[in-house]
Amino acid sequence: MAETATTDAATGAAAELTAEGFARVTDSILASIGRVIDGKPDAVRAALVCLLAEGHLLIEDVPGVGKTMLARAMAASVDATVRRIQFTPDLLPGDVTGVSVFNPVDREFEFKPGAIFAHIVIADEINRSSPKTQSALLEAMEEGQVTVDGRTHLLPEPFLVVATQNPLEMEGTYALPEAQRDRFMMRISMGYPDPRSEALMLRQRDTVNPLDAIAPVATSAKIAQLIAWARAVHVAPAIEDYAVALAGATRTHAELRLGASPRATLQLVRAAKVWAALDGRGFVIPDDITALLVPVFSHRLIPTRSAGGARARTTADAIASILERIAAGVRVPIAAHR
Repeated sequence: MAETATTDAATGAAAELTAEGFARVTDSILASIGRVIDGKPDAVRAALVCLLAEGHLLIEDVPGVGKTMLARAMAASVDATVRRIQFTPDLLPGDVTGVSVFNPVDREFEFKPGAIFAHIVIADEINRSSPKTQSALLEAMEEGQVTVDGRTHLLPEPFLVVATQNPLEMEGTYALPEAQRDRFMMRISMGYPDPRSEALMLRQRDTVNPLDAIAPVATSAKIAQLIAWARAVHVAPAIEDYAVALAGATRTHAELRLGASPRATLQLVRAAKVWAALDGRGFVIPDDITALLVPVFSHRLIPTRSAGGARARTTADAIASILERIAAGVRVPIAAHR
């Protein structure tokens, strides 16, 4: 009941929020994270989109490029509860969700919440744990709750999982199963910084940790208002049909063994709403959909062995190339002139 009251209050407050107010708060969040993550505005924006679209973010890249730093910077910029879970081969599902412990005084079992009970959960190196432990996140990420010993426990709202993972070629990693990958709204890569940003990092971070200077610029209640405001962004039926057509094309493409799920289509449109709102618009345009196509769809698709050919250096490159060709082949809706 408390969560419902909070949601209703946020919806009511969102009705009073203006496009200028939305932009003011989101710009301050982006600027706060940007003070820690130099030269990566696209990654910072993607993280905020996932938060406001009620999705989850998977950051995949080689060690040392700032994956965990991005997650921690976003958590520090929002005045909300934050937990970090270091995934290791010996991590147990109960360490994530919580366990029931016998209370000898009351002579009954009581639930001890795990690290998943927070507004923002940083799942660091998620693919270093076993698939059994990875699956402990499935219910939490999809339904915002965990079930332990037959009892359901609701997670706080808003709820965001920011997971980092090393490439599968790295030693000691387990591939995330398809069902787990499909729970993430977006997958992004940080990439190496440009020379200027890397030199700046050397000068600024020799004696000072930039995270120490970050103060929260938005409360969890304000984030709930932004989420409710973004939900109201208009999506025309033609745009919805465009998103469905793109998803359908992945399911019949000759170079793909597994296409985008209906969940992927839903999350593509939700992310596009936030993308439009960040640009100061109250409506989605086709460019919002195509801008998010690769980060929202790519980690859900499985190419055939022959996909990409000699042009693709990695599986991710092959999938990105396929999605670009799909986007070029699906008719873009055009607004009628009056």
